[in-house]
Amino acid sequence: MKAIVVLENPARWPLRLEGAEVIPAREYLVGDGWADHRALRVYNLCRTYGYQTLGYYVSLLAAARGHRPFPTVETLQDLRLAPVVRLVSEQLDARIQRSLGHLKRSRFELSIYFGRNLARRHDALARELHDQFPVPLLRASFERRGTDWRLASVRPIATSEIPDSHRSFVIERAEEHFGRRPRATRARREFRYDMAILAPPDPLDAPSDPKALRRFVRAARDLAIDARLIGHDAAADVAGFDALFIRETTYVDHPTYRIARRAAAEGLAVIDDPVSILRCTNKVYLAELFAHHRIPHPRTLVAHADNIDAIADTVGLPCVLKRPDSSFSQGVVRVDSHEELTRQVEAFLRDSELVVAQTFTPSDFDWRIGVLGGQPLYACRYHMARGHWQIIATSRSGQRRYGRVEALPLEQVPAEALRVATSAAGLIGDGLYGVDIKQSGEDFLVIEINDNPSIDAGYEDAVLGDRLYLSVMDWFRQRLDGRGSDAALP
Repeated sequence: MKAIVVLENPARWPLRLEGAEVIPAREYLVGDGWADHRALRVYNLCRTYGYQTLGYYVSLLAAARGHRPFPTVETLQDLRLAPVVRLVSEQLDARIQRSLGHLKRSRFELSIYFGRNLARRHDALARELHDQFPVPLLRASFERRGTDWRLASVRPIATSEIPDSHRSFVIERAEEHFGRRPRATRARREFRYDMAILAPPDPLDAPSDPKALRRFVRAARDLAIDARLIGHDAAADVAGFDALFIRETTYVDHPTYRIARRAAAEGLAVIDDPVSILRCTNKVYLAELFAHHRIPHPRTLVAHADNIDAIADTVGLPCVLKRPDSSFSQGVVRVDSHEELTRQVEAFLRDSELVVAQTFTPSDFDWRIGVLGGQPLYACRYHMARGHWQIIATSRSGQRRYGRVEALPLEQVPAEALRVATSAAGLIGDGLYGVDIKQSGEDFLVIEINDNPSIDAGYEDAVLGDRLYLSVMDWFRQRLDGRGSDAALP
């Protein structure tokens, strides 16, 4: 992807950058040729990004033209929102205290140049802030309150604000940034797009096993997408890709969410996108969503310290208690008596202000409907582990037993199950979701929506085979083509 650097007046700061053309902002906005250019990465280094300034319009029109602006208009808005800054301060609190704890002053400003800082001590904090606010040149202001430091504000740095003593460092970082990920001539001929597949080093609890990951890579390459597996250590370079496919269990307070947020801000096609992660990984949100939109689901009460006594009367006994961020059947318990209910709720409330209580719906299996782009993709029956009420049974020693997975053609799935699944998934987004459904007689009750559904070789793909993997990669290909890049396959 061709890169350009846009400055209001390139003559004021003659960047020596290999692999990137430097052009004036007005030329990019109104000059001939740039609007129709395909597959363009736009590094916006204008002096200001305020509303309706040149810098603002460079990022705005880059998005409209299907280019990849850096920073995006959404990122520029995030810089101005105090709640976003407070949230980032909370998420990075441990890193902030480690980096600034030795300082005796009450205020501190950190200059971040392409994700780096001159001082080695603050470099890690600079990288994490850059991941949250992907802006080429950024200044973060901190205030000390008592013994703790808090992020007070973030704003772009104008090129005119860079001290002479910093300029050589900034140029080195810029040249380093533009020189990343050189592509071989052969790969450039064969592939139109680049995809990062984020996968954990340990396959335990990963949503795809190594064989399935290889099939995803092969399917992507069949569609002219050069896919490769990356880990957290390579995630800092995610902006160099066109798409991100997360095949690691996602959490909000976790690198997976921060990587997804960075990728989305950079304009990549993303599964799982950060909005889906936020919505799907919290059972309280899903409970309210189902109730508000009348999605059929078990009787549910969002419990807190003041309504524990209402749980049994509302959902009955036995019932199921869930931590808001539970996954893989962990943080989910069944209680059969009032004494056990009180004990388990109080234990859960020590870690969370809210707990989800649901009517226990016994079944031999759960339906899992995979939904992609608003349409059913695959269907499975997840049978309960032998002698247990869940599909996964975990012993006290941590050993696990799994129930049988039975993939079925969509035409053999009850039509109502498919309808309920697509309706529920549509409330989250148009990505890839796994909708878990309990069948109770003629009723189909949504239990949860998973933003990162399991796709393992020989299980979820047992009916579709390679077509499942190609369907997922075709979702990416359609969105990448629609972004305004090259038109036809080679």
